[in-house]
Amino acid sequence: MLNNPFCYTPSPSIVDAARALTKHIDETPELRALFAEGKMLGVLEVEDSTFLYAFSGLAGGKAYVEGFVPPIFDWKPEDIVSSSAEESRRLQDWLFEQYVVVNGRGEQRSIRQIFADRGLVPPGGTGDCAAPKLLQYALSHGLRPIAIGEFWYGASPAREVRRAGAFYPACTGKCGPLLGYMLQGVDVEPNPLESDTHWHLSDPVVRYEDTALIVAEKPAGMLAVPGRPVEGVPPRHSLQDWLTGYCGGPVLACHRLDMDTSGLMVFAKTPEVQAALQQQFEKREVSKAYLARVMAGDKALKAGDRGKITLPLAPDWYDRPRQMVDPEQGKTAVTDYEVLEVRDDGSSFVRLIPYTGRTHQLRVHCAHPSGLGRPIIGDRLYGGSPADRLMLHAARLSFRHPADGRRLTFESDFR
Repeated sequence: MLNNPFCYTPSPSIVDAARALTKHIDETPELRALFAEGKMLGVLEVEDSTFLYAFSGLAGGKAYVEGFVPPIFDWKPEDIVSSSAEESRRLQDWLFEQYVVVNGRGEQRSIRQIFADRGLVPPGGTGDCAAPKLLQYALSHGLRPIAIGEFWYGASPAREVRRAGAFYPACTGKCGPLLGYMLQGVDVEPNPLESDTHWHLSDPVVRYEDTALIVAEKPAGMLAVPGRPVEGVPPRHSLQDWLTGYCGGPVLACHRLDMDTSGLMVFAKTPEVQAALQQQFEKREVSKAYLARVMAGDKALKAGDRGKITLPLAPDWYDRPRQMVDPEQGKTAVTDYEVLEVRDDGSSFVRLIPYTGRTHQLRVHCAHPSGLGRPIIGDRLYGGSPADRLMLHAARLSFRHPADGRRLTFESDFR
């Protein structure tokens, strides 16, 4: 069964093939020059232990490189020259009508039609990523896919967080609808992010409760609040749902934690208490601290090191929920850090204190070269090494009780 390209741990065979490809590029001057800018590469294992290779976009301006599968449709930028927005739109429609892909049932459809079926318009570059190139070649040649992985080669770009040799899931904006069609008829694992199957480490723990509010520890892998309904996908169970059952009545969210992050959260039992707590969060009167275990890296760290990370963050619109560093459109994100312990393997435990609340702020601040340059272990989106969970935990939460003004402080550790 093929691993799900949107959430996976690469198989040993894919890891070995990626290392062999990296070594081949490093030892071949012509290839090294083509990929010098940094590139997402893909490996697909098919039956009979055969491996196919692909690169995203162009390599040194080339669509065809010996040893890699061809593009789904070959075109040149000069083919899409227009004098008006309307003409540009028509040319894009024509282009994506030429990208015809096959799925596991032997059916064919253009990228424009696949996106139109969902009421969407394909973003620029759709169909040029490594994963769809690999699947198109395999399925159109009658080869059964067994395992797939996409990894980064070369230096990290300035805006995105990409670590050389790290594997990344397929993007959601460009590849989500496209791979969803191509994988129809393929025996592929379900996406664990669309079920509660990977919430298995622990149950929520209630730390405090009174008539106004409740404080609990969320396990990693559990949604904090109910997610948006997705057609054909069963609803995920959230901490808010769990606490509603526990309390025998509705609870109201006052803040958020990433699904992959564990730790302390407070929920209100009335709209008035919710509004009062949310105001404290907005005014930054709530004290928060996180614990994280980060990978070894090039930057030397020692116990006691402290510092401040300030980077402007913005959504990667074509690969939600990933964030990127964007000096022009990004919003300032500020985090203090302190190194608590450095282990023999080079990994470190750090305390992180955010002063802003941007999406994935701590994850990007740890992983980006202008931050710690050390992804959090288990961070599948930003190049962290594989682990059973994201090693990020909301370890301290302190706020004023809306009823009487007394300060409530809670602390916890990794469970």
